Amino acid sequence: MEKTYIIAEAGVNHNGDIQIAKKLIETASNCGADAIKFQTFHASTLVTVNAKQTKYQQKNTGQKKSQLEMLQQLELTDNEFMELNAFSETKGIDFLSTPFDRDSLDFLVDKLELSTIKISSGDLNNYPYLYEVAKKSDQIIISTGMSTIDEIHKALAFIAYGLAGKEINNKSDVLEFYQLSVAKEKLKQHVTVLQCTTSYPTPLEEVNLQSIKFLQQELALPVGFSDHTDSTLIPATAVAMGACVIEKHFTLDKTMPGPDHKASLEPIQLKEMIEAIRKVEKAQGNFGKKLTVSEKDNINLVRKSLIANRNISKGELFTEGNLVVKRPGDGISPEFYWDYIGTQAQKDYQKDDLI
Repeated sequence: MEKTYIIAEAGVNHNGDIQIAKKLIETASNCGADAIKFQTFHASTLVTVNAKQTKYQQKNTGQKKSQLEMLQQLELTDNEFMELNAFSETKGIDFLSTPFDRDSLDFLVDKLELSTIKISSGDLNNYPYLYEVAKKSDQIIISTGMSTIDEIHKALAFIAYGLAGKEINNKSDVLEFYQLSVAKEKLKQHVTVLQCTTSYPTPLEEVNLQSIKFLQQELALPVGFSDHTDSTLIPATAVAMGACVIEKHFTLDKTMPGPDHKASLEPIQLKEMIEAIRKVEKAQGNFGKKLTVSEKDNINLVRKSLIANRNISKGELFTEGNLVVKRPGDGISPEFYWDYIGTQAQKDYQKDDLI
């Protein structure tokens, strides 16, 4: 199978500190991740002054404040993102970020020249935004938390329309275009969909790994998995079920203050997860059933052959009493047992001789 693309999601676990962000990049690279991902936003354009924290944000931060107040403490400047992008290159790891507003999208594409844009689950039904992302981006990875399959289809319709460079006159044109083969082909070339459950951490009974195969069948697109469980096993299992991209939150220390640290892996866990995924890749093999290299070495030692159960004289008839099946397997196969029963021995055999 092709190598799974593993995204180490730093998110806002830098706590607004570029030095912590750099350490996260270095850690992700050392752990073997393919990409490090942050979140790019301007708090004042992302949320209103009245937007409340989610329950998990209140629980994880231990504070009750507005989303605006919380996010303002987690912002990085454009110059800091430019520095982090350059730093990632020195560490040999791809730099990604999820933009949460149009200005951030423009910055990531036009200034940092990112070819891949990751869209969060929260924007899956933000069709004007999806359309703009598609017009500007080469590759799109989109999470599907909190969504139905109908909403996913609609989101993909607007993405396809944007990828095609078509101007929107009305919504019905977009949905009609989505039914065409040209739209499907655009999506196959440029879009990866991630199964995701928006809950931090996600209860195991709500992970729904079966959705990976469902989305593959329903959408005919590459499908990955954005994992919010506290497990290193679940992402590796997702790869076994066909996920081609894995996104996983990580932190330097779960005890750090902030909304996402408690639902993130620590470095040693991230490394364990990545190693497990690479093992699963090796174990996947190919669709079909044939002997492996090591099995060819073992087959004659483990399989069995037709064997003389006692001394047999030339001309004597083979019977159920004098013919048995034993190892090794480099003689006549047991599949010919009945072909020999009742026939004459063509030579003398000692007990345990291969027939």
